[in-house]
Amino acid sequence: MVCQRKMWIPVFIVSLLLVATYGASVYGADEKDPKQQKVAEVNGSAITQGEMDQEMGRYEQQLKMAGQTATPEQVGEVREKVLKGLVDRELLAQQTKKLGIATSDAEVDEQMATLKKRFSNEAQFADALTKMNLTEVQLKDELRQDKAIRKMIDQEVAGKVTLTDQDVKAFYDGHPEFFKTSEMVRASHILIKVDPKASEADKAKARERILVIQKKVQEGGDFAALAKESSECPSSENGGDLDYFERGQMVGPFEETAFSLKPGTVSDIVETQFGYHIIKVTDKKEPGVTPYEEIKDKIQQHLKQQKVTEQLTLYVDQLRSQAKIETFIK
Repeated sequence: MVCQRKMWIPVFIVSLLLVATYGASVYGADEKDPKQQKVAEVNGSAITQGEMDQEMGRYEQQLKMAGQTATPEQVGEVREKVLKGLVDRELLAQQTKKLGIATSDAEVDEQMATLKKRFSNEAQFADALTKMNLTEVQLKDELRQDKAIRKMIDQEVAGKVTLTDQDVKAFYDGHPEFFKTSEMVRASHILIKVDPKASEADKAKARERILVIQKKVQEGGDFAALAKESSECPSSENGGDLDYFERGQMVGPFEETAFSLKPGTVSDIVETQFGYHIIKVTDKKEPGVTPYEEIKDKIQQHLKQQKVTEQLTLYVDQLRSQAKIETFIK
């Protein structure tokens, strides 16, 4: 629907040399079981074919969900990256043990509880584990290891990264193109849904409903209260507020109407593929540049993340230089 707008959100993520966030645990090699054949060995600890298969399976599942298939060349490139990631993860896991960094049962339980909250019930959670080819015990083991690695990164890498106010200001001054803002509108709306394939009779019923609401608005009814009461968009919880958006984020008729209105004014009924809307514009922002004070915290976070990524790469390279690593696949 219109409140599920197209959004571009800049996210700065540490390059996961912890690439296998849910990499399988190593339970020892069985030469008779192909999945327990070693594909690599890190300081004597095996990385198995089963682990490789598991990670590749997840990659293929993600492509399938996106309606895509990988070329043989892409599969080969991913296999190389997955193996490198598994080796790097094993190096980091070994380093946590060397430094005596561990994860408590309470921390694991807290993470498990957070994960389970993303699912409606235990059955959905169990189904997700099945699709990832994991048991709950394996997932707990991996969460335990992942948390320990993250603690070590905070202690040995992120905690040693420094950034000054001058660094942040210099980035802002040196990259004005990053902070230009487009014309933006803040609007609220009331939506009565109509399926694009609905019959004329159903469309007429929906229009009757929006006409009743429009009359209440025109008679001075509180727009936010009416949105909470009647709108069929999730934004109804916020009184229909969609926050600020720029051109290209909303469907055409909705966007054209919103940008044509003055703050404080309400539209006529607007029809889109989602149904019938009444739109109220609450604010407008002209094109400009985001003030430094408004953006400096995000710049600082971005720059620190960059530095952490760089230092983490160097840290893992150092671990690699001191380790005995053997790979057994081409």
